[in-house]
Amino acid sequence: MLKLSQVCYFVFATLASISFAKTVNAEPTATLNVVVNGIHHQKGEICFRVYATEKGFPMSSSSGSQSGCAKITGNTVKKEFSGLKPGTYAVAVVDDQNGDRKLNKDFFGIPKEGFGISKNPTVSIQTGTPKFRDASFVVNKNTTVNINMKYSLDS
Repeated sequence: MLKLSQVCYFVFATLASISFAKTVNAEPTATLNVVVNGIHHQKGEICFRVYATEKGFPMSSSSGSQSGCAKITGNTVKKEFSGLKPGTYAVAVVDDQNGDRKLNKDFFGIPKEGFGISKNPTVSIQTGTPKFRDASFVVNKNTTVNINMKYSLDS
């Protein structure tokens, strides 16, 4: 009879440790809400790219941890990105008027479409393209960032 109780205890302990192991090893995730303000057009879509590292930021359409587009329905557009690991991120957005899902530029490299970058850094001929460190922010849980759309370089 003692052996049966030892076996039951062993089975119970094993099952309990397995269930605790799953909850301990589960990585927490966070949700990022991006709000884009100051949209000038009522057609096309706003395309978003969330970057977890400086690699490719802010121009690469193949880098980034998550991306997506949202139809323009007013002068503000919101998009949610869920399942992000806690960490440091930056976001780049484009007012994609021609549907090619990239920022079109003229011969001199000046944007021909609206764009925006998290933390709204200055973008001018003098400052050049913003760096990841100037646009990045920490995501721990649910985070909201506001991006102001730009339709020309800053003076």
